[in-house]
Amino acid sequence: MNVFLARATHMAAPAAVATIVLYSNFPSDVHAKASSPKTDVKAVKASISDLINTDMEKRGDGTSLIGTFVRLAWHCAGTYSKLDKSGGCNGARMRFDPEASWGANAGLNVARAALEPIKEKYPDISYADLYTLAGVVAVEEAGGPEIPFRIGREDYESGETSPPDGRLPDADKGSKIKTIAHIRDIFYRMGFDDREIVALLGAHALGRCHTDASGYWGPWTFAENTFSNEYFRLLLDERWSPKLTHNGKVWDGPDQYEDNTGKLMMLPSDIALVQDPSFRKIVELYAKDEDAFFKDFAKAFSKLLELGVPFPVAKPWWQVW
Repeated sequence: MNVFLARATHMAAPAAVATIVLYSNFPSDVHAKASSPKTDVKAVKASISDLINTDMEKRGDGTSLIGTFVRLAWHCAGTYSKLDKSGGCNGARMRFDPEASWGANAGLNVARAALEPIKEKYPDISYADLYTLAGVVAVEEAGGPEIPFRIGREDYESGETSPPDGRLPDADKGSKIKTIAHIRDIFYRMGFDDREIVALLGAHALGRCHTDASGYWGPWTFAENTFSNEYFRLLLDERWSPKLTHNGKVWDGPDQYEDNTGKLMMLPSDIALVQDPSFRKIVELYAKDEDAFFKDFAKAFSKLLELGVPFPVAKPWWQVW
């Protein structure tokens, strides 16, 4: 969800691209400016769920599209700025340059292509709604909380109104102080507080990093397709040391941390959560209380996916009569 994502794409990227290479690019005949109110959201969700499970069976290696779809939704929405109301998932501009070519979005073309058969089956749903809904389904399919979701996002015809690059989080800013400050800068810009930040980062329970996408390597937990509070427990209970070797060779990738087995990883931005006193208190809460984490994540993720979307404002009841 998986959802503090380094600009160099450290969420789960597909490990078996061959299973979805048959999907086409974006045919113009399935383009819709906005989802139709008649869109059968339950049917679309069921199709996304079937896609996730069918793809997982084909891979047979323990990886899946779950983490990738959370990252797709996150990166579609995570460019929002409350300062000028720019960015966000409305428009699905990540289909076009410049966003499609950002380093932060490397590999997400595979996730978008995987959803094309569903877009063809349900042409009345916008890409913006489809991409964000895929993240919702991924969380729920992994055993996470039910995420409040409504359709209404529009599709734009180009990336001309895309925000500037650099709005998505980096995994490392070179020092503890700078990395902690960067996390807050990114999330405060969108309108999140410290508790919401930590909740959203808990999506790193899902997925893994890939050296061919981000340079980083490995999963955060041993159950990368299961949404839980395990990420927080591991942050506190395991001993995390700088990664020095990989497969018997000197590690030449970016700075990251590993547990004593060498099979799990944490990014500098993950370790920052236990180095900052305010963040750490929330990590400790979620490590002990999964229900609290699920409740907070559902609210924060739903909020993220609606940033910058001009949903109709309901009229006061006295104006309806």
